[in-house]
Amino acid sequence: MTLRTPIVCVLGHVDHGKTTLLDRIRGSTIVDDESGAITQHIGATEVPINAISRACGSLLSGKFTVPGLLFIDTPGHHSFTTLRSRGGALADLAVLTIDINEGFLPQTIESLNILKKAKTPFVVAANKIDRIHGWQTHENRPFGEGYEKQVAHVQQDLDKKLYGLIGKLYEYGFSADRYDRIADFRTTISVIPVSAKTGEGVPDLLMVMLGLAQRFLEDNLRVDTTGAGVCTILEVSETHGLGTTLDAILYDGEISVGDTIVVGGRPVITTKVRALLKPKPMTEIWSSDLFKHTKHATAASGIRIAAPNLEHAIAGSTIKVVSDKLDEVVQEIAGEISAVEITTDTDGVVVCADTIGSLEAIIYELRNVEIPIKSAKIGDISKRDVIEAETSNDPAHRAIIGFRVGLLPDSEGEIQKSGTKLFLSEVIYHLIESYQDWASKEREIVEKKISEAVIKPGRFMLLPGCVFRQNNPAVVGVRILGGVVRTGVAVIRTDDSVVGVIKGIQDKGEAIREARYRDEVAIAIDGPTVGRQIRENDVLFVDIPERHAKMVEQELRDILSPDELETFEEFLALKRNDEPFWGK
Repeated sequence: MTLRTPIVCVLGHVDHGKTTLLDRIRGSTIVDDESGAITQHIGATEVPINAISRACGSLLSGKFTVPGLLFIDTPGHHSFTTLRSRGGALADLAVLTIDINEGFLPQTIESLNILKKAKTPFVVAANKIDRIHGWQTHENRPFGEGYEKQVAHVQQDLDKKLYGLIGKLYEYGFSADRYDRIADFRTTISVIPVSAKTGEGVPDLLMVMLGLAQRFLEDNLRVDTTGAGVCTILEVSETHGLGTTLDAILYDGEISVGDTIVVGGRPVITTKVRALLKPKPMTEIWSSDLFKHTKHATAASGIRIAAPNLEHAIAGSTIKVVSDKLDEVVQEIAGEISAVEITTDTDGVVVCADTIGSLEAIIYELRNVEIPIKSAKIGDISKRDVIEAETSNDPAHRAIIGFRVGLLPDSEGEIQKSGTKLFLSEVIYHLIESYQDWASKEREIVEKKISEAVIKPGRFMLLPGCVFRQNNPAVVGVRILGGVVRTGVAVIRTDDSVVGVIKGIQDKGEAIREARYRDEVAIAIDGPTVGRQIRENDVLFVDIPERHAKMVEQELRDILSPDELETFEEFLALKRNDEPFWGK
């Protein structure tokens, strides 16, 4: 039995400084490489105990048996709830990063709920203290040193904001305080003021994390180095000289060169480890080419695995070392993959993503804004996906949303031929916003076409003293009581008897195509004679054909104005007086 490296999950709201904080710890600039400066995939950084000791300096005292800390940088955008949950479930400890100036935001609360559900111990990094007005920077120094050198009003401003966070934590059921004022770390959440940008307070954060792991998690960190290894795949990539490789977090047991492993993929892969590589400490596993070969690795660590036939492995799925019961392990991992493949029977968009986490994230986001999903899968866009999209009933659903995927050769021609709308991006919220903008415009176009083609409700009254011709055609002055009256439509009386057809409309001697609510115009009606079929003060309705009435009811009802809706209801009532199911 040995002590494994504690896994630390970094959570929080978008742009509250999670990746920047890790950049400061490892001295890199990973944040600059992320699409939209928002982390899109889980990354792993191993910080050894000697590096922590150097960073903490005099803050750290005593003997530490914990090997260091393995940080998981989880995506911060709110659509990554499911992926963050996976990160939270893996973690022994967590850092909840909160912008001290902005306070609690939606993803802060989501993160708290994740940590509470997983029962993961955590600390709060109250970030961006350097943005407090008047703050004097002391780069990379412990918080206490910098705090003592601030003027009184700056200290007061920081304390006020800090205790605002502490108060919010209390509302969510957590007792918290500034870390250097805590007597019992088991019952009180440590709040550590930091600046990821300047490094202030980072030594304090590392000290507290290491101390918590050493004092309270030692029993949980003991692992049997002979146990079968279990990993989560972070990335599937190509490594020069090795072919397809897997970047993964080994979070349980051990793995060695020559081991038989089962890998989540389509189909599930059974293969043997040909090579194991580990990144140098303080580097991001997916961002560095500085790997060293090793024959053996134990939890917890970030590793790169080379083996035959890894081309169809899926990021986000599981790798298991197998010594016996191979069929059971294959079946278990196949079930994990199939559970993420989502196909619905309803109309909707088609979704393609590169990893399990990405697919779950997009599905979560689409459902959150009530966009239906016709099918969803992991992998590049194929001709079949395009055909699936183009057969959607709603024109606004004839779209494919692709996250970090490409187009297979057979799909490009089909997209051009079908006119299916394609959305590709490496930032999920850009995808969702772009689709929503396009869908909104598509629906406006469709509604406009329907509105122009469909005969809509309208009614008018013949004004007394405004008969300009009695017949052939009858020309009378009218007031529009509701809806719209156009040329070419038939009109009926309130007893549903047909009067005739409107041949023309004039307003102040000028011919117009339509008249609307409250307009007073002259209309020419072909068919009736004034004084016989129609009289002054009569109210007439536009006669809507039954199939048009169904379209108004089903497609346009939500966009009818109040006067149009009232007119339509009265029209339906007179039609259904003798036929109760008319227009249904």
